[in-house]
Amino acid sequence: MKTLNLDDPKTIKKYDKSGMLEVIEKFPEQCLDAARIGSSFKVPDEFCREYKFIVCTGLGGSAIGADIVRSYVSDESKAPVFVNRNYTLPNFVGKESLVIAISYSGNTEETLSAYSDAKKRGAKIITITSGGNLKEIASNDGVPAIIIPGGLQPRCALGYSLFPLLILLSKIGVVSGQERHIEEAIGILTKLRDETIGMDIPKEKNIAKAIAGSIYAKFPVIYGAQDHMDCVITRWKGELAENSKTLSSGHVIPEMNHNEIVGWEFPAKTLKDFIAVILRDSGDSTRISLRLDVTKKIIKNAGIETIEVRSAGKSLLGRMLSLIYIGDFMSYYLAVLNGTDPTPVERINYLKKELSRA
Repeated sequence: MKTLNLDDPKTIKKYDKSGMLEVIEKFPEQCLDAARIGSSFKVPDEFCREYKFIVCTGLGGSAIGADIVRSYVSDESKAPVFVNRNYTLPNFVGKESLVIAISYSGNTEETLSAYSDAKKRGAKIITITSGGNLKEIASNDGVPAIIIPGGLQPRCALGYSLFPLLILLSKIGVVSGQERHIEEAIGILTKLRDETIGMDIPKEKNIAKAIAGSIYAKFPVIYGAQDHMDCVITRWKGELAENSKTLSSGHVIPEMNHNEIVGWEFPAKTLKDFIAVILRDSGDSTRISLRLDVTKKIIKNAGIETIEVRSAGKSLLGRMLSLIYIGDFMSYYLAVLNGTDPTPVERINYLKKELSRA
């Protein structure tokens, strides 16, 4: 099977008709701008209080930033942080809860419905959006809004959904100051782009291009530690689907060891086209690292190809984002190998169109 040359700018331009590469390349700068927006947002005094629950409600690309924040702050947060992906909120949400409604477009119907639910329950509400109905409704209700720039695909606005939220939680005292961690994380992303995964880095030295080449024409199954890799797996799956138009699966260790590990046996013919991608982090515990080693061995012994991807950086935030950025570039390169434009998501648009008729 002949594969396309990922080092050839003409090949890239042929399939990337909408300029996705430029958007991905500018992610570190987006994160810097997003941190500025978060830092400049003044939290009203009445919001600086203790909360029983913090619920971030959103879907798709607007929710993944909340997923990352939830996982990242889980060891430190003074209140449980949940991510809601539905029209309604969990029954425990009430007057002692803070609901953060996140919709990049401002028109996500599930998020608008959850916003209305939060209002009925008397919860405190803050919104993060670029505009649309959510901005208008929040303005009419006197609800604080963190306004972020529009014009991107929601999945491409990860920095804008992540950093203002993280800084908001820091400002209301849920977690301690994050300035140093944010600065280091952006530095790691910049270095990765410029030295390891960017378009100008040839395939023989480019981790993301190499992974894309390994995954090409296969079904990837992504594994990582439960502690902080769950959201990274979610992001990889989302980017593979939306950018690469590639279906994938994922699970977390140790839970996967108690069920899914047995499934790497049938259907034998189909499994030959699978590949296991194992996300490794320097923060993995000794037992989790051992489980990942043994899991890899079992899958390899079944005749399935396995690859490992390791995080970069010292701080947890930087390490998580390094794996996410590798996955973003990888999904872009895989889209090119698949001969498809990474930007359009026609099936999502069709679904929304059909729903609007009901």
